[in-house]
Amino acid sequence: MNGIPTTMDTDNFMPNRSGRLNQLLYARCPVPSPLALAMQLGWIEEAMYQLAGIEVRSLFESNNPADMPRHFEINQVNAFRQGGSAPVIWAKSKHQDTRVIGLTWTDEYQTLIALPQSGIHQVKDLRGRRIGLPQHNIQLDHSRAAALRGFCVMLESEGLSLKDVDIIDLPDHEIPTQVRDGQVVSTGTGRRGRYSYSSEIHAISHGLVDAVYVKDVRGAQATHLLGAQVIADINHHPDPYIRLNNCTPRPLTVNTWLLDHYPHLVDCLLQQTYTAGEWALRHPDETLSLLSREVGWSESWVSYAYGKEVHRSLQLDLSQENIKRLGLYKDFLLKYHFIEQDFSVSQWIDPEPMERLLKQLKHGNKRSRVLLNSKRPAGFSGLIH
Repeated sequence: MNGIPTTMDTDNFMPNRSGRLNQLLYARCPVPSPLALAMQLGWIEEAMYQLAGIEVRSLFESNNPADMPRHFEINQVNAFRQGGSAPVIWAKSKHQDTRVIGLTWTDEYQTLIALPQSGIHQVKDLRGRRIGLPQHNIQLDHSRAAALRGFCVMLESEGLSLKDVDIIDLPDHEIPTQVRDGQVVSTGTGRRGRYSYSSEIHAISHGLVDAVYVKDVRGAQATHLLGAQVIADINHHPDPYIRLNNCTPRPLTVNTWLLDHYPHLVDCLLQQTYTAGEWALRHPDETLSLLSREVGWSESWVSYAYGKEVHRSLQLDLSQENIKRLGLYKDFLLKYHFIEQDFSVSQWIDPEPMERLLKQLKHGNKRSRVLLNSKRPAGFSGLIH
């Protein structure tokens, strides 16, 4: 069985008759990432099929309906993911056996905002004022963690702390969760199914709080919708420590079992993802178009939220700076009890796949075979081994 666990749910794992792996599952957040580019271009699916006859499917297309809500707990041994760091840090703290094989740093719109009539024009003006933090009814409230981080670092930069402000929780109101024959048959709370900043928009527009944190395209639109003023432009701050949050850096993770038993598949995944980031450098317009599709907003909003040079910020690495920053964010989540169990980020990192890839690239891929992919732009070829 080549190491396949005998207790694995075969509907989820789907080995073939020879007992070999024939399917990989992936999860990705709707954000700019090289994994998103590689998946949209079809590179990973075709590379895996040509290399080993492997099918690549979204985790949320799994045959097992019980897998559908597991955005934070991707326990499948044949899974990989790239997205925000908080969910995978939380899962790792719960002893999920994953390894980080790459990191990207893509700055995005992050701001603290207040209405003009509040009299708040800069972070120093927050002393004694009310800040709103979302409170979603989910296992890991990564939106609350991101907002708390934004306020913490900006207050610290001005010699203030959370003790100098009043924290107002912004819990979700109930929304319809199931509709049958035009009638609402159940309601519930939680982040999914609602606009990302509905609680913040309601609170600040009704004068329940004085300032809130918003990010990404939705945050930028909320700022314009409210006619709010930016009192802290976090994503343009020169200090990466200030910009550090759930969105920066974004880890590419794989299950340790997959890495141990099918390292050639992990190498293939990493190579195609890495190549997508390099391809983006040479194809800014095509990259923006693909990211617009990925995020679900117009190209102009994507450029506004992620910058006109977003195509230059999708390169995978395992630099010591980014590893250190990932550790700092883990420490923040631990300090504020978003996770309860500590772990070593340095031990979470597996540098070997990246080292193999960079060595291969350095030597010109002489022993690799060319992957001919009709979905790739003309004149471009990728390499797998």
